[in-house]
Amino acid sequence: MNSPPPFVVFPDVEQTAVTLLRGKLPTGTHVGTEWPAGISTLLSAGIVSVTRGGGATVQPFVTEDTTLDIDILGATKKQAHDLAQQVRGWLFAAQGQPVAGARLYQVRDVSLIWLPHQPAPETDPIPRYVLVMEMRIRPA
Repeated sequence: MNSPPPFVVFPDVEQTAVTLLRGKLPTGTHVGTEWPAGISTLLSAGIVSVTRGGGATVQPFVTEDTTLDIDILGATKKQAHDLAQQVRGWLFAAQGQPVAGARLYQVRDVSLIWLPHQPAPETDPIPRYVLVMEMRIRPA
């Protein structure tokens, strides 16, 4: 017989954010944990890539602080900016709610910077914002 571990397994905050955003962002927006292949073909609908930046246990066995680095790409700077604002808004709106096995607490905005991506020297930069958010999480 297996007994439960003597510790808390915290939820995967990347997958929590991806699950939330896939259900809220406009249809066709690519949301994942890595940049997709064929970026240029997906820009018209927008791309959101969520990566865990770090984190640490705040209260052992109860809560964990996590940082998310979120790359947002679009066909234009305005589209990428508007999509970044939607991502930010939906993450704040989820504060206190259960999402995909996690409960999000104290959602905090760290930074939003313009950082165009240039995939090769002979190409034009792709409109890109990098949004950094912090969340305190626990299992739902």
